[in-house]
Amino acid sequence: MDVRTRGPALPGSGGSVSAADWTPSLTALGLEPDDLPDGLVVADEHGRVICFNAAAARITALRPAQVVGLPLERALPLEDMDGRRWWACTDPYGGLATRVGQPERNLLLPGGREVLVSARYIRRHRLGPVHRLVISLRGTEARRRTERSHAELIATVAHELRSPLTSVKGFTATLLAKWERFTDDQKRLMLETVDADADRVTRLIAELLDISRIDSGRLEIHRQPVDMAAAVRRHVAAHVGAGEPEGRFVVRTAGPLPVLWADPDKVDQVLGNLLENAVRHGEGTVTIEVAAAHPPHEGTSVTVSDEGPGIPEESMSRVFTRFWRGSKRGGTGLGLYIVKGIVEAHGGTIEVGRAPGGGARFRFVLPVAAPAFLG
Repeated sequence: MDVRTRGPALPGSGGSVSAADWTPSLTALGLEPDDLPDGLVVADEHGRVICFNAAAARITALRPAQVVGLPLERALPLEDMDGRRWWACTDPYGGLATRVGQPERNLLLPGGREVLVSARYIRRHRLGPVHRLVISLRGTEARRRTERSHAELIATVAHELRSPLTSVKGFTATLLAKWERFTDDQKRLMLETVDADADRVTRLIAELLDISRIDSGRLEIHRQPVDMAAAVRRHVAAHVGAGEPEGRFVVRTAGPLPVLWADPDKVDQVLGNLLENAVRHGEGTVTIEVAAAHPPHEGTSVTVSDEGPGIPEESMSRVFTRFWRGSKRGGTGLGLYIVKGIVEAHGGTIEVGRAPGGGARFRFVLPVAAPAFLG
């Protein structure tokens, strides 16, 4: 942890503020140690705790009054995963004078509480004794959630890829080995199955790329004028062409609509996911309403609702998370997560609720967002 603070230098600081002046420096910036999001523990040149902020107290379940003034090894009796005492192993005050700190690692507090710990050694001059020892503490919950999420993603991808790839491999191997034994109709059926499974793999890869861009904030939006009502009608026509009864869909447009600047491909992706969700998981009539958004948000709102069983109240908060599935009727559970990411990348909002007919109701709003050169 680099404890130098960028910003206005204090008089006589030489352009940076060292950990020796940590508290005055924070005060000069209008901050206190308790304002920091991570746990901060500072020990003096004798190894006694002189600062123990609120985040450190929350992470360790210790009160500052219990530890300030104590030697570090008593205040924070940390051990590594093999049961070795960390302070004895690292020896910050008696070790090599060239060391500048310790990288972040998982350590254990008494009782088995796991924390992420990193340290910085502050010396008044190069190769001099340690003047201040600054320790950063972080809880492990967020990292464990991330690790679980990555593990779930890998497991889901492996599961979703296995089935179509097994099918593709099986049919192609059979055709190559026994081509002359099959009729033209049989060959066509096998090749159509291979083609459909290849499309399934392609969709999954596209979803994974979208998730990567959403999570990293790199989802690009290329704005153009979008006719939302026409886009909705186009998606409904595609479902009817695929065999859904025309009477199952009701489209209502309350005009006039504002001129909407959005990414047409991304809008199609949102509409496609929401209509597919209503058709596959819902029942009865699917109603799509397009209207101008009410102030204070100027833009276009789209509501998609069905007459199925709806979404249980206890699941409402998880609808837009990864791998959430409303039923067992297929799907990767990534679609609604991507929909939310696309809508928010446009500066819009999306919500889920219960439709008047009892089914699921999704409503998203996209702002007008005219490009700057039209301002």
